[in-house]
Amino acid sequence: MSLLLLTLPPGAPGNYGHATSNDGQTLSAHGSAAVALLPPAGRGVEVVAMVPATQLSWHRVSLPKGVGPGSPRLRATLVGLLEDQLLDDAEQLHFAIDPDASAGATAWVAVCDKAWLVAHLQALDAAQRPVARIVPELHPRAGDAQLTVTGEPERPLALMSGNAVPGGAQALPLGPGTVALLQGIATAADGATAPDVLAEPAVAELAEQALGRQVTIVAPAQRLLAASRSRWDLAQLDLARTGRARAAKRAGAVWRDFLYAPLWRPARWGLALLLLAHLAGLNLWAWRTQQELQTRRTQISQTLTDTFPNVKVVVDAPVQMGREVAALRQATGAASARDLEPMLVAFGQSAHGATAPTAIEFSAGELRAKGVQVAASDLAQANERLRPLGYQLQSDAESVVLRPETTP
Repeated sequence: MSLLLLTLPPGAPGNYGHATSNDGQTLSAHGSAAVALLPPAGRGVEVVAMVPATQLSWHRVSLPKGVGPGSPRLRATLVGLLEDQLLDDAEQLHFAIDPDASAGATAWVAVCDKAWLVAHLQALDAAQRPVARIVPELHPRAGDAQLTVTGEPERPLALMSGNAVPGGAQALPLGPGTVALLQGIATAADGATAPDVLAEPAVAELAEQALGRQVTIVAPAQRLLAASRSRWDLAQLDLARTGRARAAKRAGAVWRDFLYAPLWRPARWGLALLLLAHLAGLNLWAWRTQQELQTRRTQISQTLTDTFPNVKVVVDAPVQMGREVAALRQATGAASARDLEPMLVAFGQSAHGATAPTAIEFSAGELRAKGVQVAASDLAQANERLRPLGYQLQSDAESVVLRPETTP
């Protein structure tokens, strides 16, 4: 499943930065376009929208017992826990909880303007680009601090996250105050230097001047692709993008990650080795089966030529052996199972309690006794006695018929 990645602009629906990826690891194309001119999102395409860091605020809460991510009381609980920290009316805000949240534990909560987010989702739905997932540009994370400088030269932004960052994640204007904060973060983390810095091309020079160090250039589309790999999904509560199509796209995303993500490379190698081992085992088993079959055919052919030395060429050993046995029987005058006398003896052994036949007809290995009626239960018992002798007894309206079992 391929990806269509979109950056939601801070204002009303308009132009969207976008990128596409066939495997979720590398970019295929990127650019910016109005909603109607975005790349199509047909079957097999997952649309992922990224919320800018400036549109989100982050809060740490302690969930009460019994209230988790799937609880119907989650929104009301979050409103109660955050009412003293929110500047806007809770009805105007959208809440999303940490993917690792659990009842009775602490968790991060993302908050953004609900009307703004709904307007973008509706615009994309109307343009046939329905969003399957909503990811944050920046979110709290464990580990060392990370810094990315983005934005325009007139308004550069410093995006920070990590254990030492106040509030877990911060989006601040790049200036002397931010530089001082970074120095404080490095000191708090007992670091000799500030954290590694990434910067978009438009603000890379400003970042180097402000921070006094070199930065690593990263394109906005690359950051968008990296954000799409986040486990966060802001489409929660009343904005959850539910339905069969979304479930199918999420399954496709998991399959895409398994095929291409570096994290799954050991698993892919393990699966490939397992399949190769099974394939080698199947080939070995088939080869051994073929060898055993060929050995048995050779033994049958050897038995035929040893028993009947006049047979020089073996084409179909069972058929040829049957012919040779029939010829030998005919030459010696011995009776076969298809002759009249053995069939009469077999009929006499099986027809216990049956009426005497009024007439007997015999032709080509078939004995028909007319005027004999055999009940169904007696017929089954008779066939049980005849089976070791190689015969089968059948009954019709006026007679019973005895045939060798091999006769169709």
